[in-house]
Amino acid sequence: MKFAVKAWSSGRARAGVLQLGSCPNPIETPALLLSTRKGLPLFIPPDLLPSLPSPDSHLLHLSSLHFLEGISPQTISKIGGLHKMLGLPDHGFVAIPRDSIQCLPECNSTNKLGASFETPCGRSLVKPVEYVELIFSLKPNIWTALADEVPAWVSDKRNKTSVDRTVRWLDECIQLNRAGGSVFGSIVGGSSVLERERCAQEVASRSVSGYWIGGFGLGESMDERPALLNAVTDILEEEKPRLVSGLGLPEEVLQGVAAGIDIFDSTYIYHLTVGGFALTFPLDGVENVSAFQLTNIGSDQTKINLRATIYRKDTSPIAQNCKCYTCQNHTKAYINHLLNVHEMLAQILLEIHNTHHYLSFFRSVREAIKSGNFEQFKLKFSESKRYHLASEAAVACM
Repeated sequence: MKFAVKAWSSGRARAGVLQLGSCPNPIETPALLLSTRKGLPLFIPPDLLPSLPSPDSHLLHLSSLHFLEGISPQTISKIGGLHKMLGLPDHGFVAIPRDSIQCLPECNSTNKLGASFETPCGRSLVKPVEYVELIFSLKPNIWTALADEVPAWVSDKRNKTSVDRTVRWLDECIQLNRAGGSVFGSIVGGSSVLERERCAQEVASRSVSGYWIGGFGLGESMDERPALLNAVTDILEEEKPRLVSGLGLPEEVLQGVAAGIDIFDSTYIYHLTVGGFALTFPLDGVENVSAFQLTNIGSDQTKINLRATIYRKDTSPIAQNCKCYTCQNHTKAYINHLLNVHEMLAQILLEIHNTHHYLSFFRSVREAIKSGNFEQFKLKFSESKRYHLASEAAVACM
């Protein structure tokens, strides 16, 4: 793995290039890590993956928890790892021991030997030696060390313990590592700036290829998040990539980018798709950041609910200028019909559009950084959304 920062904007926001051995083309950052279930997106079949923007869509999240059931790691290893088993030799896999879709981290574990996870097949205790063996079988491009993530509301004592365990497990994972790939050190600390700093300092002193910042999306407020993120990124080496889990909404992504985050592991697209929502905010800012404006469509200026009856006879695509497979071939009326008769094709078409659209949003962010206009881009997005919500509240009170 190779990583280089190419541009800076507004202090910490940065655009870079990530080169993975299995990906023929470099991946530009800030980048979105696509959610998967055992290596594949939840609704997009492999034959439709090429319809997504390339190489933006070649970075896939992988939860190691998913392989504690079903096909054994030994079988995957004999096949040659996930790349060969799934037939995706040009994609990069990032293994993180967190399944944000189906379960959250344990918050009251007292076991010192390993990490306790609520998995699809029940609660499991995963020891570092078992975890590294699992990683060795899967052969991902990037993998993160075990982490004891805790919600924002735990006690100071429990938070301190989580940092101590995470650092200890990182040392064990590094010592046991024979899996190859690039090891990212895990950084936790809950809602404590001091513990975040302590954990970042410990991890930065280890021999790791990058950093995974965990423990977000677990109860902290958006107002306190910048201080927590900045406390970590101020300590980390600039030439190594930073990955974060738990920041999924567009405004949360912008918050992370402002703090210097490079890769985002998010379940935002999954939850949108399951709910029948489609992203609609325009992306004119890809070519001209100053032209970035939001429309009056949708409940929060970013998406529409395609289950609504208003779209029953709407023969227009989800977004007029969208180049995705869904918008090029289908209408809102058709997707509304599929949703209301509970056809899985509705989720397939929605995930294709939402993934394509969100990848384009990340491209807009990168262009804003390269042109030195990231702060204006961020403010424009936030202010437009705030104005729309305030207008809705005023109308509701009339």
